[in-house]
Amino acid sequence: MSQNPEIASSIRTGGFNSNVHDVGTGSGTPVLMIHGSGPGVSAWANWRQAIPALARDRRVIAPDMVGFGYTDRPAGIEYSMDTWVRQGLDLLDALGLERVHLVGNSFGGALAMALAIRAPERVQRLVLMGSVGVPFPITEGLDAVWGYQASFENMRSIMDYFAWSRELVTDELAKLRYEASIRPGFQESFSAMFPAPRQRWVDAMTSAETDIRALPHETLVIHGREDKVIPLSNSLTLADWIPNAQLHVFGHCGHWTQIEHSARFNRLVGDFLAEADLQS
Repeated sequence: MSQNPEIASSIRTGGFNSNVHDVGTGSGTPVLMIHGSGPGVSAWANWRQAIPALARDRRVIAPDMVGFGYTDRPAGIEYSMDTWVRQGLDLLDALGLERVHLVGNSFGGALAMALAIRAPERVQRLVLMGSVGVPFPITEGLDAVWGYQASFENMRSIMDYFAWSRELVTDELAKLRYEASIRPGFQESFSAMFPAPRQRWVDAMTSAETDIRALPHETLVIHGREDKVIPLSNSLTLADWIPNAQLHVFGHCGHWTQIEHSARFNRLVGDFLAEADLQS
């Protein structure tokens, strides 16, 4: 067994193997958690504080999406919403799961929403955190994150966009994320994903307003008030367009809601998903 906590089970998803954390055996509906798109990110880096909390009541599945983390990087693969949605559905099929809750962070929120639009019957409840997926002019923060060129100084610089709390933005954290970003294959696939001009990748992750308004799922929309990467207005739009939506905004919080307010985030999401278990 690997000593690296980011490496979990290898599961065949279509034409490649996905690195997947699969923990918890509770009676609640399983939850699929989709990470964001920062340099050096992995499912474990994104969700390490949420996975154990949510796994007390239900099975938690957190894959590295293709192009990120320790999932295979097949030669010639097209990094697109279709590819990532297909990976998510292939994973559910491989695990024999008919229906799950979906939690998506940032890029993962756009992906979760696209999956719910394409296969609404596979999704019970939806959680969108600091989500992409609606039209917005790219922020300075997101442009810097997607334009990252591997160096400690650049990683330290973009960390300042992620967190409101200066206590979280340490040299130690920047060093860990920098070292993650330079593992074999990581920076190559990351650079191939979001080349300039980057507004087009924001647009490519956008779902049609009519499709979003037609989503039938109970949806929890979460955002940090001081988010410099994805604007709060995104979540206001989602809460307006999705018929069965509720919105929670954390003050004194940047783009890392699940880290900056981890205990509150875990309770909020846990209670929202548990409510569905009581109703089913």
